Amino acid sequence: MTGRPAAGGGRWVSVAPERLAGWIERFAVRHGPIEAVTLPDVVRLDAADGAVAECHVPFPPLRPPSATLSDAPGLTPPGLPAPAAALVAHACRERTVGVLLARLGGHAAGVFTGTRLVAAKAGSRQVHGRSAAGGWSQQRFARRRDKQSAEALGAAADVAFRLLTPRLADLEALVLGGDRRAIDEIREDRRLAPLFALEAGPFLTVPDPRLAVLEGAPDLFRAVRIRLLDP
Repeated sequence: MTGRPAAGGGRWVSVAPERLAGWIERFAVRHGPIEAVTLPDVVRLDAADGAVAECHVPFPPLRPPSATLSDAPGLTPPGLPAPAAALVAHACRERTVGVLLARLGGHAAGVFTGTRLVAAKAGSRQVHGRSAAGGWSQQRFARRRDKQSAEALGAAADVAFRLLTPRLADLEALVLGGDRRAIDEIREDRRLAPLFALEAGPFLTVPDPRLAVLEGAPDLFRAVRIRLLDP
């Protein structure tokens, strides 16, 4: 597992919750016995040979091990240090999560229980590209494009309001993705303030939002991001 370079050294890898316990066990086999330390939103694994794995907690905070291990019975094999076992249980717990993906011209919103998509809506609006012409024609084209952009993002906000806000009481988190500027404009809609209060990372960098893209979102937002530092 090569991963991608991490700022400040090391590399990032992403591990599905159901594979996390096995990944930690293999890390210990490769690098020797490990000690686990719980830091704010991170469980750090220090191996005997000097290797370090900084496991970022999805949907923080991580509760104490005594309160967490009952969340995922059978998924925390004996022998894992208590903080690592608590992380596995926390990552594997089934959550109800809202997802909102938006780019100019496209949007998708959905509600997931675990990996199951239980409600969804996707749509698109035409937004013309920029014009290379100059003068009055370019100004008219820019005004038209701005109007199309506002209508497209307004449609995305409407979908989020109709689909996600009625489920606020059930949602544990809201995951966002697509284009940050588009999401930031949707964020200005005051109707969605209670929804955005549930915002949790990571921000999902995905292509034009479609139903198929939305269906694959759990693979991204449920994964445990790990920064690996070799000895």
